[in-house]
Amino acid sequence: MSKYILAIDQGTTSTRCIVFDHSGTIITADQKEHQQFFPRPGWVEHDPLEIWAKTLEVIGNALRKADLSAADIAAIGITNQRETTLVWNRSTGKPYHPAIVWQDMRTDVYCNLLAADGGQDRLRDKTGLPLATYFSGPKIRWLLDNVPGLRADAENGEAVFGNIDTWLIWNLTGGPRGGVHITDVSNASRTQLMNLQSLQWDEEILALMDIPRKMLPKISASSKVYGYAVQPLEGVPVAGDLGDQQAAIFGQTCFEPGEAKNTYGTGCFMLMNTGTSPVPSKSGLLTTLGYKIGDQKAVYCLEGSIAMAGALVQWLRDNFKMIDKSAEIEFLARSVDDNGGMYFVPAFSGLFAPYWRSDARGVIVGMTRFINRGHLARAALEATAYQTREVLDAMETDSGVQLKSLKVDGGMVANDLLMQFQADILNVPVVRPIITETTALGAAYAAGLAVGFWKDFDELRKNWKQDRNWQPAMQAKQRDLLYAGWKKAVLRTLNWVE
Repeated sequence: MSKYILAIDQGTTSTRCIVFDHSGTIITADQKEHQQFFPRPGWVEHDPLEIWAKTLEVIGNALRKADLSAADIAAIGITNQRETTLVWNRSTGKPYHPAIVWQDMRTDVYCNLLAADGGQDRLRDKTGLPLATYFSGPKIRWLLDNVPGLRADAENGEAVFGNIDTWLIWNLTGGPRGGVHITDVSNASRTQLMNLQSLQWDEEILALMDIPRKMLPKISASSKVYGYAVQPLEGVPVAGDLGDQQAAIFGQTCFEPGEAKNTYGTGCFMLMNTGTSPVPSKSGLLTTLGYKIGDQKAVYCLEGSIAMAGALVQWLRDNFKMIDKSAEIEFLARSVDDNGGMYFVPAFSGLFAPYWRSDARGVIVGMTRFINRGHLARAALEATAYQTREVLDAMETDSGVQLKSLKVDGGMVANDLLMQFQADILNVPVVRPIITETTALGAAYAAGLAVGFWKDFDELRKNWKQDRNWQPAMQAKQRDLLYAGWKKAVLRTLNWVE
């Protein structure tokens, strides 16, 4: 019997391949960054062919490091940056245009036009989402309107759409030579084209956005054998597919309603399991699909999405050369006792949850001659914690559930200063598992369940083990004062773009 599950974690800035054993322990891994392209202000693009090449590279490297072959792998799970949109030719496998990344804001005018009739929430009842540049549907429409020849090819079935999960599965299973064109409910729910109740593409929304049905992938469960890989994993079932944040809540074993996690990556994403019925949000959150395991009922989540978290640290590293490595931000932030009265609101792509304001732009407020690099570093870290507090407040309002602790994962959870401040500003314990690569682990779990590598949720729960927790230690008066300053800073970001 094959001993391992291989997960491909295709993120906003890099691609990872991680191989797990039955206990959820990492056996081998490899990671490669890919380029970020910014052709105009507010535009963000990726090269799909580069992403596919990096995917093949990390698979090969990970297998070589542990002397593994396809025979050792029981199944492959995919997890991916969500909403990032690409279209390619079914016969050649060549993209028509660079992938439009989830952070990209070029569809702002189109979203505003749609919102002019019925408001920003006109599609919320069906999709759980506000009209925003974040989601795939408007990006597909932009491509159809702006890429010569694309609409004709889409209408005759030659041009096909996918988020990154669909692109990877199609290529893994043969590409132009029989590749499977498929997505799962979690990724489909982020297009703004899927009906939350039927779990199918909504014909009325497709007509509204003028998107041909023929170009869309089939919607499937998150845990199911979709097809079989070609080289370098010849014959291995491709059996798991989850958007990255849904994969993280699955990897954190948040299987019961009311359980929640927060992932600190490029952006920051808090999800709460709400069970087998969608919970409409009245507080600016997203109602989204969590996962669907085989023939079981789909599980829904409330989500709070924050555009800039780790990306803000990268921005200080790359644009301002304040640090050489992202991990150095903690050392710099510890060089001062507090933020010096300064706040950094990173609304670079507008404000996501709970505001959904595309007219906002980033601000640094409270600057004085006293401020130095350390204060800037600390304010950048604190921004992630404050944004998380705003999302948690909204989540508790919508769900009626008061969170007792917060499970955390993602690259930034290695930052002890941030985690302690997060516990302080939330006033709940923050808990980090031993395996923080829960996004890849969730994809592995979905694939493993589909092929019987794990038999049920109880087996997965036994794998979850705590590494560390941070207890809140801040006085209520100080917490309230700091948070009030943040809320005031957020107001300064609004109405910047006319």
